[in-house]
Amino acid sequence: MGGCEIQEDFSYQPSGVDGKLGVSAWEYVQRNDSLSILREAITYAGLQDLYSGTDARTFVMPNNRALRTYLRENAYAGVQDVPLPILRNLLRYHVVNARVIFTDPDLMPANRPIAYPTANGQVMYLSHTSTFIGLINEGTSVQWQITTSNLEPTNGVIHVVNAVVYYAVPTGDTNAPNPDLVQDTIYPIADAFVNGGFESDLNFGSNPLLRVKHITGSGDYDRKAFLMFNLDDFSKDGVVTDMKLQLAVSFTHAKGVPLDLYETPSTTWTEAGLKFSNAVFPQGSPLARIITSKVSTFNFDITDYYKARNAAGRVSFMLEGAAGADETNDIASKEHPTLNPPMLIATLASGLSNLEIVTQNDITVSSGGVFVFSEELLKIDGAAASDIIYTIEQVPQSGWLIRGASTLRAGARFTQADIDLNNLLFIHDGEQAGTDRLVLSARDRAGALLEDIQINIYAQ
Repeated sequence: MGGCEIQEDFSYQPSGVDGKLGVSAWEYVQRNDSLSILREAITYAGLQDLYSGTDARTFVMPNNRALRTYLRENAYAGVQDVPLPILRNLLRYHVVNARVIFTDPDLMPANRPIAYPTANGQVMYLSHTSTFIGLINEGTSVQWQITTSNLEPTNGVIHVVNAVVYYAVPTGDTNAPNPDLVQDTIYPIADAFVNGGFESDLNFGSNPLLRVKHITGSGDYDRKAFLMFNLDDFSKDGVVTDMKLQLAVSFTHAKGVPLDLYETPSTTWTEAGLKFSNAVFPQGSPLARIITSKVSTFNFDITDYYKARNAAGRVSFMLEGAAGADETNDIASKEHPTLNPPMLIATLASGLSNLEIVTQNDITVSSGGVFVFSEELLKIDGAAASDIIYTIEQVPQSGWLIRGASTLRAGARFTQADIDLNNLLFIHDGEQAGTDRLVLSARDRAGALLEDIQINIYAQ
């Protein structure tokens, strides 16, 4: 076993003379310190039998470096913080239901990826370079290089990787431009920020910045920004398919915390008269949210808000930072000398196209199990698959929608091509019985819209 020690760096390491281990894959995991987190994950998920069974499989094993990165990027403190159904699905994707060794003549020539079924119901593409370095999912959205390959336990083959891998076939950008679409942009008729504490009676309407900072408690630097637009200023004809508020960023701490956009109940304030002491603050929930990061613009998607309005006219917004985050966000006002002013940007289409639901079925999944989306579940015609864009209006309460390594939430988007190419999964939480549902809307890039697409979910 000493000749098969696994490294944790990013350089390729051959497996040895013949790579034969004389033990099962599970025994091998148990004996290697560099796979200790994987060992913990397999044990917590109760999948020891998958790794110790007699069927010949290919085990793609993320080492400690890989799993530490996965836990950190998904804000899990440890393996036992990962929901069990998600963890089991992750591990099952890393087990291929076939014996794949890169010296196999069937894998010749180099860079010829072959799709193999995995234990979670998706596929994994395996191939190798001309120097026999193994590749995972070559030719898809993301590919990975195997660091230690062709280890041969008694029940198959082991390949070790420095990353948690997943399946994601390129399907096109849901925000890609379309020549049939036009944009219409309007600018604020007033903008200003207000400051609490000793400056609560001061006006900052002429300041080139809109300053936002939600401090711990209340005090002298509790800042909120206000913007007013007149929606009647939009002049172009068409069906609004997207609406966003775009703000040029002068400075941000980029702490990765929420920055919320609210509608305020008053549109009578003036830029020269607004103060903290007389501002009318919003009630209720934010209408849009972003997570701050080091970017040049903040973009708030307010499409649903705009479509739900019964009238145009004036609208007033307020920006507020995360409570207690003490994060400064300085945004260009319409008085800024160099940066773009705040903008409401509408994307419009002709609305003359037509979409039709060809297939719409329900999901039946075992408790704690995984369902892979396909066109047999849901298919819409009327445009190219990559141009049919779904928006999640209501997420299931009994599990998670997963694309790649990401959990999709309300407001997230995917395409018909994602469905056709099995990029989407529903993972049941193994706890909530009964009927659940997923609610979607769909549109194409020319403005056609289908709403209230409901898919029932039955857990057995």
